[in-house]
Amino acid sequence: MPPVAQQRAQWRTFVHVLVNTAVAGLTTNFIWFAVVFWVYLETKSILATGLLSGAYMILLAVCSMWFGSLVDRYRKHRVMLVSAWCSLVAFVVGCVIFFTIPAETLLALNGPWFWAFALVLLAGCVVELLRGLALSTTVTLLVPVERHANANGLVGTVQGLSFIVTSVFSGISIGFFGMGVTMLIATALTAIPVVHLHLLRIPEPEIAHDPNRSAVDFRGGWLAMLAVPGLIGLVIFTTFNNLSSGVYMALLDPYGLTMFPVEIWGLLFGVAGTGFIVGGAIVAKRGLGRNPVRTMLLLVALLGLLGSVITIREWAWLFIAGIWVFMLMMPAIEAAEQTVIQRVVPFEKQGRVFGLAMTFEAAAAPITAFIIAPVAEFWVVPYMDDPAGQARWGWLLGEGESRGIALIFFWTGLITVVLALAAILTPTYRRLSRSFAEAEPAAPLSAADEPPEAGPVPPGTSPETAPGSSIDAAKP
Repeated sequence: MPPVAQQRAQWRTFVHVLVNTAVAGLTTNFIWFAVVFWVYLETKSILATGLLSGAYMILLAVCSMWFGSLVDRYRKHRVMLVSAWCSLVAFVVGCVIFFTIPAETLLALNGPWFWAFALVLLAGCVVELLRGLALSTTVTLLVPVERHANANGLVGTVQGLSFIVTSVFSGISIGFFGMGVTMLIATALTAIPVVHLHLLRIPEPEIAHDPNRSAVDFRGGWLAMLAVPGLIGLVIFTTFNNLSSGVYMALLDPYGLTMFPVEIWGLLFGVAGTGFIVGGAIVAKRGLGRNPVRTMLLLVALLGLLGSVITIREWAWLFIAGIWVFMLMMPAIEAAEQTVIQRVVPFEKQGRVFGLAMTFEAAAAPITAFIIAPVAEFWVVPYMDDPAGQARWGWLLGEGESRGIALIFFWTGLITVVLALAAILTPTYRRLSRSFAEAEPAAPLSAADEPPEAGPVPPGTSPETAPGSSIDAAKP
């Protein structure tokens, strides 16, 4: 096949993979938004939503390195299929629990059924990350290196569209139909990407052999990260940044649901989420500049400043406009980290590096989510409802029901600004910028045609030694 025709075919395949992953993300976001809305509306507990958000991030942290190792070890298509089927099974089990356990028993936060239900749905949402990690490596596999930043921007655009749809329809679904119908809709939507994946073929060169690779190859990912001067600094900074993200993760929905009915909040959050599409489109068209690391750090500083002011008064227009600008900048920040890793890390190790980075970054958010939720509910919010708190901070934050959350957002944003500006002044930043500028673009090891799919395993032959299997391709 001529090179131009081959590139076009690979781009079409990438678009199919992107859309499939977007639909999967739409479904998992839909059910996750719905669960958080439903739990808060039924319990009015900031602590409950904070614990759910923290549990979600803990599962991400625990599973990310394993997921990254799987992406490197098996073919991307097979990994995506496993992820799709696991999500479908989890949501079916969630439906069974929801429709067989009485509501008052299911919503008892100190009982086992609430956490069984939440963890099953969490597992179905978290396993979707496996497809997201595989998608990041398919950018390297299928897209020319000069278009990596643009492809990552396109990923952000599609994710933004998914985010908008889910936030709007989760609120509408919970407000008008209830959790039961929402569960059924999510389960039905989960089956669509499964069918599409079975019809899709992803051409992939032979999987690289790594004799030191293990089932959960933390060491391999760590060594690959250390091999790039400054890369570990990028991950450490993003980890610290996610500490502040945990605050917004735990408190943003309680703040919004205090100001608006659930249907309106979902709609307004979706409108604000259009910023994600615009931001992703800008990155897809313009790229990230000559130094994506600098772009990321400057945008993070702006995000911190924005987070400090969007709740400085209890004005709906300020809050929604602030979230829109917040979403506008997020695709560039996310694309910057992916673009750097895709350029400086060898293709056969990218899954583990993405997974290891996600492990560190995801582990940070639940720390603040678990800490800030009880602190907000039992100390800061009551303090700001008291005349003493209002007298001390009223000049800055005005009046309203959610001034306690606003106080937390204000200080969290300022800390984020300080961290981002300090990172720009470090030698690590300069080393990573130099590594990116000097790196040869990472590419698949071979342009060979994809080996045939595995046939039936002969009796007495293990899957690892079956001819033509994905695992066989990774062995000598």
